[in-house]
Amino acid sequence: MEIGSSPFLSAEVLAYTNTGIITGTGGGDGDKFYWFQDMEDGNKRSRNNEFMDLHSSTSLFDDEMKHEQLQWFTDSDQGRGAVFESNYSETNDYFDQIQSHYTEIDEFDDSRTKRARKSSSPVSVPATEDSGPSQSGGTGRRLWVKDRSKDWWEKCNHPDFPEEEFKRAFRMSKSTFDMICKELESTVMKKNTTLRDAIPVRQRVAVCVWRLATGEPLRMVSKRFGLGISTCHKLVLEVCAAIKTVLMPKYVQWPDENKLTKTKSEFESVTGIPNVAGAIYTTHVPIIAPKSNAAAYLNKKQSEKTQKQSYSITLQGIVDPTGVFTDVSIGWPGSMSDEQIFEKSAFYQSAVKGQVKGVWVVGSKGYPLMDWVLVPYAHQNLTWTQHAFNEKIEEIEKVGKEAFARLKGRWSCLQKRADVKLQELPAVLGACCVLHNICELRNEEMEPELKIEISDDEVVPENNLRSMVAVQARDYIAHNLLHHGLA
Repeated sequence: MEIGSSPFLSAEVLAYTNTGIITGTGGGDGDKFYWFQDMEDGNKRSRNNEFMDLHSSTSLFDDEMKHEQLQWFTDSDQGRGAVFESNYSETNDYFDQIQSHYTEIDEFDDSRTKRARKSSSPVSVPATEDSGPSQSGGTGRRLWVKDRSKDWWEKCNHPDFPEEEFKRAFRMSKSTFDMICKELESTVMKKNTTLRDAIPVRQRVAVCVWRLATGEPLRMVSKRFGLGISTCHKLVLEVCAAIKTVLMPKYVQWPDENKLTKTKSEFESVTGIPNVAGAIYTTHVPIIAPKSNAAAYLNKKQSEKTQKQSYSITLQGIVDPTGVFTDVSIGWPGSMSDEQIFEKSAFYQSAVKGQVKGVWVVGSKGYPLMDWVLVPYAHQNLTWTQHAFNEKIEEIEKVGKEAFARLKGRWSCLQKRADVKLQELPAVLGACCVLHNICELRNEEMEPELKIEISDDEVVPENNLRSMVAVQARDYIAHNLLHHGLA
């Protein structure tokens, strides 16, 4: 309803003031006023009721909205919890499946390993082979093994291999090599395992002998025999130790009475000097400078010659007329003199105890004159008698020197700097002496190109006359040589 079109009042009789009071212009205005006021009050009450109703409705709406929001968050939390629980359950199921899968794989590998061990075709490789990918035959386990050619050794080991070529390679005949293998078989033989076959005895001995004979580096030994470098090094040391333990007591020993009588007779028939049991000589074997106590191994004379520091260990031996070693003293430092090394030897200790009687060991001027050591005259202005005696002594010295020359010529490793540890070197040198004796006793001739000449410096001892009895005996021998026409 619009105010201007009201049928009860007109614009002339109504007036509206800022105070909100309405006045009339005609009679009966009071009644009209109260009727209008009552109607206005009714309208106000109606509007107030409507406002209250609206406010109540709004409050109810807000309460419903808050309730719905709270219900939504509650439902959302429950939903997220349910989703999380579902995901967690699925994750556990997944890991359970993975664990079950790996368990099945482990069981399969174990069963396959057991089958491989029962297989009749085990992998045949040395235990210390260098690594390289390879697959074993059949259902066997995969091993890291480098495939190397063994053609050269298989060719040498064949019965049809020429004797001369075999001797050129191993410095001995096939029969001598077979004898050594037979002697060492019980010591160096190894048993086969489930995964690999042991290296045969003949191949083990061949690796050691070829290495000692040629002096070639281990990488060359590895190529020749189709074995790992570390395997070859181990085999050389093992076989050398076996030779020293098993064969040295048998082939390097002081002669018994019968042999000693024969030895003295042979020396006397050549030189006219009686009761000579052997010739003594000392040689040096070059080594790499040791990390500790290097000064003790410094070879001063050799260092002066080469103008650079040279280190060595010594090998002293007594040989019979055929050049066979009857006593050896191995491993003393290169700075020691021949006299000092001799005094450290087992032979010297035995002689001091009186176990060496009635015989001479002939040495150079580097040894002192003693009751059992016969050396040449070392002073100046020699008489004819003394000069003739020295010539005969030199002939005996030559026997020992040539024996050492054949030793170093046959086993070329002694001419080069040893690349093994000092504590392992005596076994290697001892093995060379034993193999030398075996070859000499079996008349194994050396190739002409292997022959060498050796020269070791001599230092005359300060006290080179240790016994007056020996001085008189030497003079008597020299006199007899000259006056009996032997000199």
